[in-house]
Amino acid sequence: MSYILNIETATRNCSVSIARDGEVIALKEVAESGYSHAEKLHVFIEEALLESQLRFSDLQAVAVSQGPGSYTGLRIGVSAAKGLCYALNIPLIAVDTLQVLASQVQINDGLIVPMIDARRMEVYSAIYDTQFHQVRGVEAQIIDENSFAEYGQNLYFVGDCQSKCQEVLKAENHFFLSEIEFPSAKEMATISHQKFTQNSFEDLAYFEPFYLKDFVGTMAKK
Repeated sequence: MSYILNIETATRNCSVSIARDGEVIALKEVAESGYSHAEKLHVFIEEALLESQLRFSDLQAVAVSQGPGSYTGLRIGVSAAKGLCYALNIPLIAVDTLQVLASQVQINDGLIVPMIDARRMEVYSAIYDTQFHQVRGVEAQIIDENSFAEYGQNLYFVGDCQSKCQEVLKAENHFFLSEIEFPSAKEMATISHQKFTQNSFEDLAYFEPFYLKDFVGTMAKK
C-alpha cells in the first residue's frame, strides 16, 4: 500500500491531496485572485494528513506539479516537495502540469488542449488525445485566429485563459469547457501512482521546475 502526497501550485490554485494506491483520500485546495501558496501550502499539507489519519512518516513519496506555470507558484511547490523528500528520505515524483489539467476532461473523440495563462495573448499549451497521450508537446504559444488551424478534429480547450482565447478562436470545431479552469492535486493521484510503481523518480539535488520561459520581473514604480 502506497501513500503519496501530491502538491499542485503551478497556477492560482493551491492544491494538496493524499492518495492511497492512486485513490484520493484527502483534498485541500483554494484558488484565490492573489497567490496565497506561501501561506496556505503547508497548512493544507498538515490538514490533509490529519484528515487521512496519517503522519509524515507514513508517506512513501511526494509528487509535485513540475510546470509550466507561475514562476513563483512552481518555486514554492517544488521547494516544499524537495524539503519533505529530503527530510523523510523518500522519492520525489514530477508530474506534468498540463497533463494534470487535461486529465479532468472526459471525451470520446477529439483532442484536449490544456492552456495556462502566460500574459497578454500568450499561453502555455499542449495537446492530448482522449487517453491523455501527448499529441503535441508543450509550447509557449501566441494565440491568434490561425492557432490550431491544422487540426481538423474537435478541440476541447481548458484552463485559466479561456475567456481571452475565445475572442480569437472561433472555428466550429473549437469548444471551451469553462468549468475546468485550474489543474488540481486530485487528478495528480493516478499519474503519480503510476510513476511510483515504475520507480520514475527525480534526482533531489538537480531537479528544477519546468518554467519553459525565463522569469521576467517588473520594476517597481517610484
